[in-house]
Parts: sequence; structure tokens; C-alpha cells
Amino acid sequence: MEETYIDTLDPEKLLQCPYDKNHQIRACRFPYHLIKCRKNHPDVANKLATCPFNARHQVPRAEISHHISSCDDKSCIEQDVVNQTRSLGQETMAESTWRCPPCDEDWDKDLWEQTSTPFVWGTANYCGNNSPASNIVMEHKSNLASGMRVPKSLPYVLPWKNNGNAQ
Repeated sequence: MEETYIDTLDPEKLLQCPYDKNHQIRACRFPYHLIKCRKNHPDVANKLATCPFNARHQVPRAEISHHISSCDDKSCIEQDVVNQTRSLGQETMAESTWRCPPCDEDWDKDLWEQTSTPFVWGTANYCGNNSPASNIVMEHKSNLASGMRVPKSLPYVLPWKNNGNAQ
């Protein structure tokens, strides 16, 4: 049995085309040949069915149920399915040992204990209620050198956007 299994895997072994009995194709090229020959012989292709376990098996439609029940490749796939279900069963039964690390943070408590107001861009900062200048609005400070200001708008046409014209 082992010798026949190795024979079927030999890439240089010649196989007969199911569409044209005159075609002898090396095993390594057989799948490609089947696709090409199926297109060239649609009348024969309509009479053959493809095995669900191995696309290289082209069987007459009347015999496909018998082939499916006795196909050698069926056992390989069934064994893979059995192995997968066993491994899935073992994975689901394993209990996780992960535990949540202890947490000393209390964000709600930190929020209530916060003395300063949060920074919000574009709004005026007010001093805290305990400050003597609680009614004074603080001005925004700029990091620009004196005499420079931030532009109020962008230029009409940006230098890198020149309507698709190359310079």
C-alpha cells in the first residue's frame, strides 16, 4: 500500500486525461491540464463530475455517489476533521488561569479631587474660586516672538497646491 501511495505522489508519473484518452500528462501538471482540457471538451465535461475530496478525480456522473463512498482521499479529510474537533474540544475544556491585576485607581475620585479646571483649547481660562483674581479672564499667551502674530486665515492658494500645474 505504501508503494502505491508514493507512486501517486510522484510528480513525473504520467496520468491519462479524462477528457481526451490520447493525452498523457505528468502528475505535477495534471491540475492545470484538467482546467484547460475541460474548456476544450465541454461535451465530455458535462458527462463527468468532480470528486469533492480531490479535484483531480473526474468520474462519470452516474458513478459519483459510489466514488464518494470509496474515495481514498476521503479518509485523509475525515482524519483531519476528527483531529480538528479533538483539538477544539481540548481547547474549550482548558480553563483560563488569567486573573485581572489589582487596580488602585479611582478616576471618579480623582476627578472630584482635581483643584484646577481642565484645559480646553479655544476657551477662556478662569482662575479658581479660591483665587483673589477669580473674576478676571486670563489672556492666551503666544509662543511667538514679539512683533509676530498668528495669521487669521490661510493664503488663498497654498504654494504646494497650484491646481495641478507642474513648476
